[in-house]
Amino acid sequence: MVTLADIQAARARIAPYLYPTPLEPVDGLGAATWLKLENANRTHSFKARGALNALLALPPDALARGIVTASSGNHAQGLAYAAHVVGARARILMPTHTPQRKVNGARRYGADVLLFGANYDETEAEARRLERSEGMTFVSPYNDPFVVAGGGTVGLELLDALPGIRRVLVPAGGSGLISGIGIALKAHDPTIEVIGVCSVSTPALYNFIHGGQLPQIWDTLAEALSGEIEAGSITFDLTRQVVDRVVLVAEETIAEAMRWLAYQAGWVVEGGGAVGVAALLSGALPTSDVPTAVVITGGNVDAETLRQVLTAG
Repeated sequence: MVTLADIQAARARIAPYLYPTPLEPVDGLGAATWLKLENANRTHSFKARGALNALLALPPDALARGIVTASSGNHAQGLAYAAHVVGARARILMPTHTPQRKVNGARRYGADVLLFGANYDETEAEARRLERSEGMTFVSPYNDPFVVAGGGTVGLELLDALPGIRRVLVPAGGSGLISGIGIALKAHDPTIEVIGVCSVSTPALYNFIHGGQLPQIWDTLAEALSGEIEAGSITFDLTRQVVDRVVLVAEETIAEAMRWLAYQAGWVVEGGGAVGVAALLSGALPTSDVPTAVVITGGNVDAETLRQVLTAG
């Protein structure tokens, strides 16, 4: 469904608009650990990659119908930016509890933002209803081959900058990003370990890979990872092919990781973007001397949430 060639095409398609993000070595997480800093990307999230690739690949008639999506926040900003680039009208639905920074980020690029639903699943259902009732073009945050391929460009950049990479830790919600990264890395070397990290509150991929039945808990620092994976999503088959295992981290460990990233690494990172670091700090995954990349997926956190996390430590 998504191949290395698709990811290479995505890299060429988005290259005029997005630059490779930094890969920064860090101390304290293992002897050979790097942070892949997608919080330094445009819109401060990896989501701009997939959204831009998807809209640049859409035919003119699909763009002319207008774009609609559901998002917990980062895809909203990425899609708003992409719609601005291609000149398309975008209607973006976000849960009512979405951090204001993410709402403002989507509106900055001229998108029509509607806050709807108490949680992501309700928001996505409404966006799909609008797709049917108004004939708009729905672009999923993860269940779209062009979005997956766009996220996979992170994997190509990891291979360019860290050719000896042996494992990668990827935050996982709908699992478009980990699918794309896994395809890129496994095509290069099938023995590279691809590890998903979920929070206990956002366990969708963990449940799927390991047969768990943990519930979604919507009040979480990792709201960017919230929501069940849509029935029939392409990411079910893709993750089965490329994800080696998935681990869980607790809420307090995510807060600790956000503090560690701020004080030790000098980066502001949202909860969903910090779960890979949380896995190493908590021992959910062992630190190692094998070359390891931890994908930091986003830095869009409201000031009050960040203040509470930092002062609590």
